[in-house]
Amino acid sequence: MGRVRQAGKNIFFGYISNIIIMIMGFLQRTVFIMVLDETLLGVNTLYTDILSVLSLADLGIGSALNYSLYKPVAEQNQEKVKSYMRLYKRAYLAIAGVIAIVGIVLIPFLPFLIQDSKGITGRELMLYYLIFLFNTVSTYFVAYKYSLANAQQRNYIQTNIATITKMITVSAQIAVLLVTKNFLLFLLTQSVVELLQKIFVSIYFNRLYPYLKERDVKKLEKRETDVVVTKTKALMLHKIGDVARMSTDSIIITYFMDVGWVGIVGNYTMIITYAVNFIGVIFNSVISGFGNLVATESKEKQYAMFCVYRFAACWLYGFAAVGFWLLLTPLITGIWLNEKWGLGQTVLTLMLVDFYFKGGRTVLVNFKIAAGVFEQDKYLALFQGVVNLVLSIVGIQYIGLAGVYVGTVVSGVLANLIQPVIVYRDCFDKKAWTYFTDSAKYIGVIAGIVLLLVPIKGFIMQQVNLMTFIVTAGVITIVYQMIFFVCFRKTQEFAYLWKLAAVRLPFLKRFRL
Repeated sequence: MGRVRQAGKNIFFGYISNIIIMIMGFLQRTVFIMVLDETLLGVNTLYTDILSVLSLADLGIGSALNYSLYKPVAEQNQEKVKSYMRLYKRAYLAIAGVIAIVGIVLIPFLPFLIQDSKGITGRELMLYYLIFLFNTVSTYFVAYKYSLANAQQRNYIQTNIATITKMITVSAQIAVLLVTKNFLLFLLTQSVVELLQKIFVSIYFNRLYPYLKERDVKKLEKRETDVVVTKTKALMLHKIGDVARMSTDSIIITYFMDVGWVGIVGNYTMIITYAVNFIGVIFNSVISGFGNLVATESKEKQYAMFCVYRFAACWLYGFAAVGFWLLLTPLITGIWLNEKWGLGQTVLTLMLVDFYFKGGRTVLVNFKIAAGVFEQDKYLALFQGVVNLVLSIVGIQYIGLAGVYVGTVVSGVLANLIQPVIVYRDCFDKKAWTYFTDSAKYIGVIAGIVLLLVPIKGFIMQQVNLMTFIVTAGVITIVYQMIFFVCFRKTQEFAYLWKLAAVRLPFLKRFRL
């Protein structure tokens, strides 16, 4: 099956998954807020982020080994695949042990982090944390099994399993909340369902790839092991920096403000994350396809596909950022919940600036993963993490919540300036000037669209209700797509996407760009 067809299959199932997960997530969070309170919601979000920090024990092994699998999978070298998978399994079992030990060591420090738990005892905080820790550690016993399917561009297997698990988990958790109103049972329900899922995954992949159970596995050559080790060391620095940037905000907010604010911010980040996941289906579904492209095609072909990939990202992430800037607060405070759960426009603006630039980094990072370019900017993410922590900690003490996101934006933009230079130089043998000039064009068009839409939104949404929200969302969608079409319809990137769409929608062939 070709790269485009496999990517299409991954995208289809990815979208179905994201729609289902989004609906289930809204239902779960709504019932949670109705039955419990913002403190427990904040604890739930905080512990998720703490375990994300602990998961840096992964140290990039997964990405390094996935990169190493692309070539033997493309060549159908089963023996080499077995060798890499055995290394992957041993590495992830070691990771599980490290996370378990470090996680237990952190338990005595929890009361110092959550200084105002509003009636939640220290014993309860510890018990909740141990459940989160168990969920994280147990994941590593089966996580490596997905890598071979993903290297074969069969990402939809992991997607479908995650979707079904989410549906069962959320349905059971909602029932438990409505009947018992008990946070502990809410967490235990998730643990039981996910444990059953992990047992199923182990059995399923053993049957799908029976040769992985064979004992006659050849040891990797030193050269091959050295490649994995070298790339893992580079990815370790990337991972530490990324965690310092993206998983510490809730910890800083909890310490300097209140854990309840983590729950309020979490409503915004949940919806933004759904958009990231929804758009990311397209881009993450083609990583393995790009890995195959890098292994089999010329640099000119790789560059052409990168440009298309990057144009699509700017279009889609820009659309989402504009829509969220105009509609996210009315959605949360006027339709879904109430004014109590609102954030200021300054904080939202900073969150969405980071969201848009993060979309640009997704393109760069995914291509770097596919091409195995890890070492060249290995200190950048670490530097970003330090910048984010310093600016966020200082900022929150002087300008409040917005200060946390000033650190996030500034540290993120550093990568948007440096990574294009590395990717263009090492992957395409080109200068990155066109990347930056194109970036300016995209940002200029998006800023112009925002200026046009602000008065239109004010005219339509004089009162916030479901009808004015839907009408405004429709107008934003039409205006944004029309302007982007007019501005970029003559580009090679748009022509490629139009041709690709015309294969599925033949009536498009009648329109001239």
